[in-house]
Parts: sequence; structure tokens; C-alpha cells
Amino acid sequence: MTTVRTRVTILVSSTALCFGAAVSTATAAPLPNDYDSGPSLSPAPTGPPPNVDQRTNSTKPVYDYKNAIRESVYVDTSMDTDSDGKNDVIAVDIVRPSETALTGRKIPVIMDASPYYSCCGRGNESETKTYDENGVIQKMPLFYDNYFVERGYAMVGVDIVGTNRSTGCGDVGGKNEINSVVAVIDWLNGRNSAHAGDGSPVTASWTTGSVGMIGKSYDGTLANGVAATGVKGLKTIVPISAISSWYDYTRSGGVPYSDDYMPWLGEYVGHDTAACDAVRADLGENDDDETGDYTKFWAERDYLKDASKVKASVFMTHGLSDYNVQTNHFAQWWTALAKNNVPRKIWLGLEDHVDPFEFRRDEWVSELNKWFDYWLQGLPNGVMREPMASVETSLNTWHDYKTWPAAKVSAPVPLAAGKLGAIGKGTVTVTDDPDLTEDDIVATPSEVIAGRQMFLSAPLPAAIRVSGTPTVTLRIKADSTTTPITARLIEYGDAARYSGLQRSTASSCYGGRTDYDDGCYFEVQKLTKQSDHGIVSRGWIDAAHSSSLSKPKPLTPGKWTTVTVPLRAQDEIIPKGRVLGLAVTLSDIKWTSPNDTGATIDIDLAGSRLNLPLTTGKLTAPAKVTPIQVDITTPTERPDLRDPKN
Repeated sequence: MTTVRTRVTILVSSTALCFGAAVSTATAAPLPNDYDSGPSLSPAPTGPPPNVDQRTNSTKPVYDYKNAIRESVYVDTSMDTDSDGKNDVIAVDIVRPSETALTGRKIPVIMDASPYYSCCGRGNESETKTYDENGVIQKMPLFYDNYFVERGYAMVGVDIVGTNRSTGCGDVGGKNEINSVVAVIDWLNGRNSAHAGDGSPVTASWTTGSVGMIGKSYDGTLANGVAATGVKGLKTIVPISAISSWYDYTRSGGVPYSDDYMPWLGEYVGHDTAACDAVRADLGENDDDETGDYTKFWAERDYLKDASKVKASVFMTHGLSDYNVQTNHFAQWWTALAKNNVPRKIWLGLEDHVDPFEFRRDEWVSELNKWFDYWLQGLPNGVMREPMASVETSLNTWHDYKTWPAAKVSAPVPLAAGKLGAIGKGTVTVTDDPDLTEDDIVATPSEVIAGRQMFLSAPLPAAIRVSGTPTVTLRIKADSTTTPITARLIEYGDAARYSGLQRSTASSCYGGRTDYDDGCYFEVQKLTKQSDHGIVSRGWIDAAHSSSLSKPKPLTPGKWTTVTVPLRAQDEIIPKGRVLGLAVTLSDIKWTSPNDTGATIDIDLAGSRLNLPLTTGKLTAPAKVTPIQVDITTPTERPDLRDPKN
């Protein structure tokens, strides 16, 4: 069925759909003894729940979205972040079925907490919240309410402290923002109070108290942070391209990506008041951009250290080309959750900072439905017996794996002068050249370029799969007390490579609709570009921070030391015949804040190596380095971190 609304629209029926089935019956890991797997369905007032298909153990669309209850409430807090003598209140907008309210059937909550509901919008179409003349929610961004309210869920959109209709001032990933969301979960579970716009008290007696948080980027980051508090009632989170540590978002191993980013972001999303200006000034005073140190300020915004408190299951997704929220975020969060036996699932796409709703839409909606049905409705639908990981190994080709990463340990790949995969002797030298761009660095890989050392493999005799987090270990001697060190892993060979997404003229629709919200979204097309090389991974570190991020140790000029450069996590199948290159440079003013020291380092080849998480194949060195021609047709540019859409 096709509807014309200034663009071609492909309607997805609101009847129960099945977009695809699992291909594996791998057994899920047992839950920890103290893990709350979530409530069962609330006892039905009469008969079985009408929204549950007893045959498939899945929810189905039976409730009327158009006539759903739409309400806006204000949740109380004990915080006064703007120092106005009044406790902050958190604005919460709710869409829920009217039928369950009439029958007394309690329902679970899907929550998207965000700072972006008024400043920037959500999704590929930058949707913002809209309200009626009485200030009650009229349109909630994204498809979640359209689709899930019909299936017996409430959709809750939370304006975090200091944004949109909430009062106070945000602290960019800090305890106040996290606690503002915790306050809402507490209200949904009867542990906190709230009021309507007229001041009358409002309770959440309509919900089971079971909450699932979802969101992309900042929103997903909030989900991670809230889960790390262990708040009771949060049953699952779905972080999409989300931050796990704000320190690692703004810098790499002591090397900042952007100066004064935290106060800038706070101003971008927050209230324009003198009180909030003062809060943001404190962010700038305490971010230690000058040193790059990990301090108490960053520890407050590091959710990894509290992974042991997570009691919610986690379904995370991330783009392997994401250099806004880089891939180390999902990898280190995944590892921390695994150590604590958190039930989890992961999708990894070729894309950059993109929601899977854009690049794997039908499958994503279906899987999300199953995930929430299991964790919030208590339906035994087998989702936890599915493969743990799904990875896009080539354009639109996905493979399911029992676990992630596939490589349990990294293979040491030795370095020799100009060669990757041979044990070298002696030393090579790198002198900082801050004028080198990434295009300069990856071009003419078989030639000597001042400021760069390149190590090349022989053409791969068979395809290899890199799955995990590579690192580069370098034994160095510097003439300075510190220097940034940059490493890039490149694969050379002609191919059509993923290059981005482009909006099409077609739309697909999910769930119910109203005059203000049709639940329809533009589809996108994946773009490729023919090129002769691709970046597998990048990484940066300040040498003095190599052994400690919080207590850097200056190098002793002329003395040997070992530095490990962390590259970004990757899962990539590199075909037979490709050549791998490891490029080592020092400062990188295009991808990090300018921090050139003019240093020179010697690299002890015998004490240095690439640590590569390989599942199949191996790297060997060429008998003789063969010239490789590289044609740079489009200059490489780092994503602008000051554009949240990136």
C-alpha cells in the first residue's frame, strides 16, 4: 500500500509482522544469582493479555495509538543545580494505551532520556517534541511510541536536568544528569513524587515499574550511566553509538580531541541563563584539557568503573566507522559487562554514527520488539538463545556469531624496517611533522616520508578477520619529556568501500498515527566509493600517559621506555591479496588538538610489534617492498565533534 504525502510512503501494516527469524540456538549464559530478570506479565483483570500472541509469545498491536493517553508531568528531585533556592523538576512526557488504563492492566515503560528534545532533535530527521495549547505532549520524536504503544507499552520521553522543559543546569554526563533520570525511574516505581502542570500530584500507578531505556549517542550514554547506578526497576538498556567514558570521548590516552568541549556541549543543549553559564564555566575549569589527565572530574563521568553495579540487560549497537563516539566505547563497555556476567547482545554495522533504524530497519524493529517483549513483558520468545553478535561483514551482508570479539587474544606481528611481519634489528626514527595530514600519511606507503614510519605486509595469502581491539607496542627513546604518538592501520587494495548514507525519497511507516505524527520516516541508501585503501583503525597516546592516565610520568630523554598505542576496536574481514600497512607518526593536529612538541623518537624494532586480534590467517613480511600507488580523490576529514549529528 502506498500513501503520497509529498514523498512516496511505503506503509508497514500495524498487524503483527515477522521480519526474520534467528538462525542459531546458542544457549545464553546463566544469569547471576542476584540478577532480577524482570517481572512476569501483570495478572490480567479478565483472561489472557489481549496484546500477547500466545502462539508466538510476542506482543501484537491491539491498542489504539490515536486515542492513547498523552500526558506531561514534572518529577521532583532533591537537586538545586541552578542555585535558585528551588529543587529542580524533570519534565516527563508520556504516551500510553487508554485501554489498559480502563481495565487496570499495568504496563512496562520504554524510556528515551535526552538533552536534545528541543535544541537539536532526534533521529535522521531531527524531530523535536511538540505540544498542544495546554502544554501536553502532542508528538514524540522517533517511532517508538507509534509502534510500541499499540503493543502494550508506555513511551516516556525525559528531558534531562537543564534541558527543554526541565529546570536546573546540566553537568554533561555527570551525576546530576544521571540522577535526573534515576528520579524518573524512582517515580515510576513509587519511590518518588511528581506533579502535573497545575501542581496536582501525579502517581504512576498504571505501570509495572519495569523500564527499558533506549537512545542514540547522548541518549544511549545516559542509559549506560543510569544502568551503572544499579537503580531498581531498570530492566534493560539499548545504547546506540553510546559513550562509556566521557574521558575517552574527549581524548585518547592523554591526547585531547577538542579543547573546551564539555562547556561547549553543555551550552549547546542547555538553558541560556547566567546560573547555567556558571555551571558550564566550572566544567571548563575542571576538564584538565591542558594536561590530558584523568581526574576526579572524569571519574564521575566514567561508567566503566561502575559496571559491576549494572543489573539491567544490554543490547548495544555501534557503527564500525564511527569516529564521533569511537569504537573503543562499545568494546570496553562490552568487556566490562562480560566480566560481570551481564546478559547482553551486540550489533556491529559498517556505518558511522548511525541508528540501525536507518541501515537495517525491518530487522531492527523486529529484534527490538523481541528484546523488549522478553525483558519487559516477560515473554519466553527465545531471544536470549539467539547468537550474541551480529556483524555486517560487507555491505548489507550480516553474519551472526556466538560471541564477540571472535579473537580471544591478539597475535603479535613483529616489525622490521619498512616491513610488517618480520623480526627487525636496529632502530628507525620518527621526527614530528605536524603538517602531515592523514592523506599524506597513507599515500605513497612504499616510499620514505619525513615524519612517518610505514611498515608493510606482503599481500595476504588468504583472507583474515580482525575482531577485537588492536594495539601497537613500541619501545622508544625520545629527546623530549613527552610526545604524542599516532598509529594507523591501513589496508591497501582496490575495492568499493562504504562511504556513507544518503536519504532516499521513499518512506516506511511503523505503528499508529495521528494528525501530528504519522510514524513515517525516510529510508536511506548506503553509498560506496571505489578506492585503493581503507583505514582499519586509528589510535593516539601521549607517551607520558602510557603507564598512567591520572599520574603521567615524564619521559627521560635518551632513555628507552615502552609505550602501547591503543587502536580502535574493529571487526573486519580483509580479503586475500590486500596489503596491510602500519603507519607511525607523532602529533596529529587534524584529528586531535594541536599538541606538537617537535620531538624525535627512535623505535627499537626488536622490542616493538603490532598486536592484532586475528581469528584466521596471518601476516607475513614481503621479501621486497613493492611500490603501491595510492590515489587520493577526496581529502579525508575528521567528523566535527561540535555537530551532534555526526
